Amino acid sequence: MSGASPDVTAPTARGGAGATRRRILDAATALFYAQGIRATSADRIIEQVGITKVTFYRHFRTKSDLVVAYLEQQAALERTAVARAREGADAVAALRAVAEDIGAVSCRPGFRGCPFINAAAETPDPEDPVRVVVDEHRRWLRGVLEELAAEAGVADAATAGGRLLMLRDGAMVAGYLGDPDDAVATLGAAWLAVVAAGRPGVG
Repeated sequence: MSGASPDVTAPTARGGAGATRRRILDAATALFYAQGIRATSADRIIEQVGITKVTFYRHFRTKSDLVVAYLEQQAALERTAVARAREGADAVAALRAVAEDIGAVSCRPGFRGCPFINAAAETPDPEDPVRVVVDEHRRWLRGVLEELAAEAGVADAATAGGRLLMLRDGAMVAGYLGDPDDAVATLGAAWLAVVAAGRPGVG
């Protein structure tokens, strides 16, 4: 559930339409995350990949389509990370694992916070396809946190889920602007406090 610095270190094989699309997406992922979406032009990506404009627009009709693909890829990575954290673990252990994952990602070189928060900050129109992807992913994320809160015995899981999500967002910002280790330690403790306070007869 990190939503953090994308892993763009793996080389992509050349050859074939699928490989070309992959190379475009890999280059866009690195540039969007490091420099920002608006600051990264289609021409910059085309130059980075070493292709023609015709080839670029054959795979992505617009830059917005490419941004959507970038965010959908990050969403898929987060879903995989959450599934891994929840496998064979109770809710509290899963929350700890997710917090540790956020901490590990926050310590990576080049970390610039959550790509979904970053994208939303650059896309004010709620009807924009980019914002639609961001909002859909955040609804899923809040749903997961509500499920974990319910599994942990929290009476009002919906309220707890919102609080857990807000704390996660704060940790992503703190991990970028401050000490990542302190941010993740605070996040883990805060999440457990929300769970404990929400259990009947506690708090």
